[in-house]
Amino acid sequence: MHPNENNVYREQQDHVSSHLATRSSLSVLITILLIAFAEFLLFSGMRQEAIILHAFVLVVVSISTVGQKDKYVAWTLQALMLLPLLRLINFSMPVFSGMVLYKYFYIYILLFIPIFLIIRHQSFSLLQLGLSFKNFVLYIPLSLVIGLLIAEAEFFVAPVVPLIPNMLFYNMVDIFLIMVFCVGLVEELMFRSLLQTRLEGIFGTTVGLIVTSLLFGIMSSGYGANDVLFASLVGLLLGYMFIKTRSLPFIALTHGLINVFLFSIIPLLGPGLGIL
Repeated sequence: MHPNENNVYREQQDHVSSHLATRSSLSVLITILLIAFAEFLLFSGMRQEAIILHAFVLVVVSISTVGQKDKYVAWTLQALMLLPLLRLINFSMPVFSGMVLYKYFYIYILLFIPIFLIIRHQSFSLLQLGLSFKNFVLYIPLSLVIGLLIAEAEFFVAPVVPLIPNMLFYNMVDIFLIMVFCVGLVEELMFRSLLQTRLEGIFGTTVGLIVTSLLFGIMSSGYGANDVLFASLVGLLLGYMFIKTRSLPFIALTHGLINVFLFSIIPLLGPGLGIL
């Protein structure tokens, strides 16, 4: 993004933030706390209770947005609805033998539908979404380095089982396409382009970034406390990168490469890519 464009966007966000400072955010806070509590139930092993609460939040919040007079609050609630929807789709998606990787494809392809509808309904601009390929070629090596470093650190925090049996070409193509164009793209659209943008409008840039990062980490609660903390820090970094570059392709590629390294290359080759 050109520096002048970035300054204009930040001025617009500051104007929106100050304009919304007096708006009631109680419903937004309650929704965030309920989503966090549902994830705490999941983390505690109470899967059925977590499903029920996520379904309750999804239904109640979707109904409340209809009668919400403040459109900015309603828009933020619509973005937050994507989180229980993500969890419920994840819970309901069957996993067939040897098809774990493709579960991600089906989950995130389905999520793209409500994301697209929210983008269209709320009239997001390309600038808000970060749909710019300016300097993208320069960002590619940076994505590789950041993705590898984060994946190495996360593998140390919580080692994972590879999602592909080996590093044959077609397996690497599969995991790259799914992790970058499904998981990375859809999650970054959801967390950065939509949710972070709307929470910045309600709480301001700094608090919006922090809350979005915490939600990003909390949605990893099924993997353990250490992973929640680590994912929150990763979310903070990705969110900060998004603020500075306003480049969704850069952030989505980085996110996708983290997963490619974490779920295939590192566990198959070993930490340090088998060199160390």
